[in-house]
Order: sequence, then structure tokens, then C-alpha cells
Amino acid sequence: MDISMINGHKRGSDIAIDRELAGDINNPSYDVINYAINQQRKRTERYKMLEHYYEGNQDIFNRALQLSSKLGRSDEKVMTNHAKYITDMVTGFTTGNPISIAAADGKDIKAILDAQDEMDIDSHNTELEKDLSVFGCAYELLYVKKISDVETQLSIEKIDPRGCILVTDDTLDKNPLFGIYYVEKKDLSGNPNGYLITIYTQKWIIQYRTKTGYELSETNLAGNPNAIQHYFGDVPLISYRNNEERQGDFEQALSLINAYNELQSDRITDKKNFVDALLVLYGFTFEDEDGEPAHIDKSQTIIEAPGKGEDGASVEWLTKSFDEAQMQTLVKSVKDDIHQTTYVPNMNDENFAGNISGEAMKYKLFALLQLLATKQRYLTRGIRRRLQLIQNFLELKGQQADASGATIQISPNIPVNLTDVVNNIKNADGIIPRAFTFAWLPNVSDPEELVNQMKQQKADDVKDSQDALGFDTTKNIDDDEFKGGDTGDTSGTNKQP
Repeated sequence: MDISMINGHKRGSDIAIDRELAGDINNPSYDVINYAINQQRKRTERYKMLEHYYEGNQDIFNRALQLSSKLGRSDEKVMTNHAKYITDMVTGFTTGNPISIAAADGKDIKAILDAQDEMDIDSHNTELEKDLSVFGCAYELLYVKKISDVETQLSIEKIDPRGCILVTDDTLDKNPLFGIYYVEKKDLSGNPNGYLITIYTQKWIIQYRTKTGYELSETNLAGNPNAIQHYFGDVPLISYRNNEERQGDFEQALSLINAYNELQSDRITDKKNFVDALLVLYGFTFEDEDGEPAHIDKSQTIIEAPGKGEDGASVEWLTKSFDEAQMQTLVKSVKDDIHQTTYVPNMNDENFAGNISGEAMKYKLFALLQLLATKQRYLTRGIRRRLQLIQNFLELKGQQADASGATIQISPNIPVNLTDVVNNIKNADGIIPRAFTFAWLPNVSDPEELVNQMKQQKADDVKDSQDALGFDTTKNIDDDEFKGGDTGDTSGTNKQP
């Protein structure tokens, strides 16, 4: 097969190929696997750069001012990690509240929810969102962990996108064909010792071990491939995207982040150089008692220069003019651009006072809420695939569940004025159905359940009141004894005049 004929999909992290050229997708050829890995490795430098920015290893630390190095002057390097701030804020905003999943009418997903609880799915979702925010894409792998010789456990793990590829067909649906996870192995001395390459198909998990590098070939294999069957009913590797372009949340603001760090570094550098200013001698030199040039270390503190002006000789401090007000205006402008570009507000801004209402807070976070809306669409798509794979696995174990049509709700983690919400629900009672208004409450995934609980609570309150008054709650209020006597008694107030 001529691998150059495969049509690689360049945009995004998944690799799309012509299904007809893929061959047996349950046993992909070495050529297809090598092609996919080679395409993916072209993106690893971008991933490394984005991770470095999040960790604080940014371009400012590579700056070297030539004049400062020649004169021994200060060259301060100051880094404010806006990349980490943006990612941590977006991650907390998106997954700070657990993602809730409710079954469709008449369907049961309890077995799936129990399985997710055992996997600590809330922590996993937070880690997944962090990868989405940094890299613009994320991957998770469903697998079966061996607990003992007779016991296994369904597990899920986030996979580093630098060693992971999902290969899809090149149709509009981008149907998954197989996944690849490759890891470099090292010996006890830390030297490279080949790669472990794992292929996840719709039915099989196939492992290869290479002698050197990641290229698969008959001569580069260290032993025979190992293949085991899995029971997820499809490729157990799931791909997520942060947005249509698969860009990280701070990726478009990298130039602004660099500019901000340079401005702050220059401010501190100039301040320090002002303190360590050079003394310039115009038209003369220092002499000792014998009239000889004094032995002074002039390399760092003094510069001798020709005379200037009418007198010829003068002494001045060599400093650079510095307008702090203009610099502060520029710094604030760049900082505002960073927050505007990323949709993440500056929470230290005076506009975010601690006494504003929850509704006012939503208006200030409007841009961030729009960002969440985009994230929610792509997160929901991946989570639906996760639920389906878990359902396939549980059904083989005899546990019935149906996740089709399930409601997935991602609630933003923002301050909520519960008093205002409750008052709004009370004011809307009788005008808007309670099944709708109860959904206004935070972290409520099933408003109908709340309606049923309220009905039961009211019934219990009536029963408690009747018990307190000594009524026999086993009898109906329309019984004769509540009317004042037997039906055959026509005396008293019931007697006609």
C-alpha cells in the first residue's frame, strides 16, 4: 500500500484517513500505524510549548538584553502566569460543580452512574477539562483493571495527548476506527529502550514493543505482539475538543502574555538600573596625590568621556528617562486585552465587589458563560460516547441500563444568591409550572423529582397536623362522625322547620 495516498486530516488532533485504505481496522497494518504516529508527532512541539506556559516556563526567561550584558547592567525577568490563571479559572468554572446526568423518561441508568461513582468521575472530569483548556484537546481511555485473580474493575484514565492518537474515517461523521497510545520505555540507566505501542480497535487491544524508536516493522519488534479482546463494543479511546479549532483557552493570548511579562520586566530592570546608575566623567579623570590616574575599577561604575559644553569638564549620572504613568497605562491596556481575548475576567478588578447580587455577577461573567456554552456542546458529545461504552460493558455483565436520551447538565460554578432564587420560584408559583421553576435551583438535575418530594412533604405535613389535633387519619373527613351524627338523625340543625 502506498501510504502517501492516505488523506490525512490536518486540522485538529485526530487523524482522519480513507476507510478503504485503512484495511482491517481490527488489525491495522504497520504502515497505517506509523503514518498516524508520524502525523501526530508534528504537533507535539505545540503541546510542549502550551504546557510550558501553563507551568510558568515562558519566553521571558529566554530574553537577553545585549546592552545589559555588555555593560554588566541589570536584566530582570519577571513572569506573571496569566496562562495558569486562565486555565485554573476556566476549569473551576466548568467542572467546579459536578456534571449531572439524568436518565430519559422511562429509562434507567443507575448501573452506569454507580460505575462512574466508583471511578471517581468528578475528579476525572476536572483533569479532563484542564487538558482541554491547556492543549485544546483531551483523551480518555476506558479499560478493565485487574483487582485480583477473580475480580476486575471498570476504570477510566486521562491520556496525555502527546502520546495518543484517535484514527477516524474521513467522512463527515468522523467515525472512530482505532486508537493508538505509545510510551517511550527506558532502561535502569535512563537510556531510551524502544517504545510500547498499544492499539485499541473495536474488538481488540494489541500491544507492540519496539527495539528502538517508535517505527513498527518486522525487524524492529522486540518479541511477538500481544492481543487481548475487550468488551466495550467500540473503540474505548474517546477524543474531546475544546472548540472547533481545538485551541487552548490562552493560546490566542500568548503574544499578549509575552508583552505583559516584557513590560513588567522592563519596569523592574529600569528601576534597578536607576539605583545602579553609571557616573560619567566628561573631559577629565581621577588622579592620585602624585598626579597619576587613580586606580579605580571603572568597569561597572564610571565611564570617562570627552568634554562637552563650554567648560568641557562635568560629571553626570547616566540614567534612562522613565515615565511611570505612561508605562502603567500600557500595562493595564495589555492586561485588559488578555482578559478580553480569553473571555476570563480579572476577578481582582474593582467591578467584582463582594456585595453584588448573583444576577449582577452573571452579567459580569457573560463572556465566560458564552465560552462555557461552546465547551458544553463538545463535552456533552464526548460524555455521551462514554456512557454508551460503559453501557455496552455493563450489559455483557448482565447489568441493564439505557443511557440513550440522557440529560447531561454542566452548571457553571459561580456564586448564587439562594434567597433571590427561592423568592423568584415563589413569585412564579401558579404562573410557571414547578417542574420548570425548580430547575432554577443550583445543582438540580431532576426537577420532577423535587415536585414529587414537595407533594409528599405536604401530605406528611397534613398528616402531622391531624395527628396533633387528635383526628383519626384513617377516616375520611366526609364520614358521618365529622358531620355531627348518624345519617338517620334528623334532629338538631339538620331538621327542617
